[in-house]
Amino acid sequence: MNLLGRKVGLDEPLFVIAGPCVIESEALVLGVAERLRKIADTLGMLIVFKSSFDKANRSSNASFRGPGLDGGLRILEKVRAETGLPLLTDVHDAEQVRAAAQVVDIVQTPAFLARQTDLIEAAGACGKVANIKKAQFMAPADMKQVVAKANAAAEAAGRAAQILVTERGTSFGYNNLVTDLRGLVIMRETGCPVVFDATHSVQLPGAQGTSSGGQREFVPVLARGAVAVGVAGVFMETHPDPSQALSDGPNAWPLDRLEDLLTELQSLDAHGIEARKRWPEQA
Repeated sequence: MNLLGRKVGLDEPLFVIAGPCVIESEALVLGVAERLRKIADTLGMLIVFKSSFDKANRSSNASFRGPGLDGGLRILEKVRAETGLPLLTDVHDAEQVRAAAQVVDIVQTPAFLARQTDLIEAAGACGKVANIKKAQFMAPADMKQVVAKANAAAEAAGRAAQILVTERGTSFGYNNLVTDLRGLVIMRETGCPVVFDATHSVQLPGAQGTSSGGQREFVPVLARGAVAVGVAGVFMETHPDPSQALSDGPNAWPLDRLEDLLTELQSLDAHGIEARKRWPEQA
């Protein structure tokens, strides 16, 4: 698959989707984006800037949701103008897809909404790349049907669908997620590049009562495992001060530690690509 001018896939260099969970302020997202631009240039890595204009799936109605569609897209446009980074944001309904597709390069459907047919079809047919997250309650193989919906909608619109599929953990009892690395291989059967969400996979949904918890210390562990198995990209929410983040702080990776982790993952990915060339039967 050609993503924003670069080939991405199992045997292409790892790309990264990164940024703060939600647009907290213009200053914060611009600061993070500027740092990501420097990392991308240093590592020669494709980094897509991610932040949400609205976090509709919150534990409490008192939780911060973001600046909203119009204000959020305006800020994302400024991120592109000042850093040149490609953009990704969440969409929650078909109308948001149409508006976001005018600004961002990738529209992302939240995991909870993976079976919302109208949304999946709108994302598939919008003319931009769609990153579809596997729901926490779905088996990896179920994503084939989700992708089929998006592909059919794109075909009906006279377009070629461009789809990424993302693993973000599976519900394991109450307030807990687990990552089954076999799922990354199974999701390749969709024919789409597979992305691993390293930060939401360590989330503890609703574990703090009015908000979700997380186990940030396991982000590198799971990210290394996913890259070793073989993925096209890694998704990672990052924040300058996760303890003060207004959304998903407990599982966000500290911005000042991001370059070191991505350097490690980049090296591991290169070894994996070489190993799969030598022993393709073990891929």
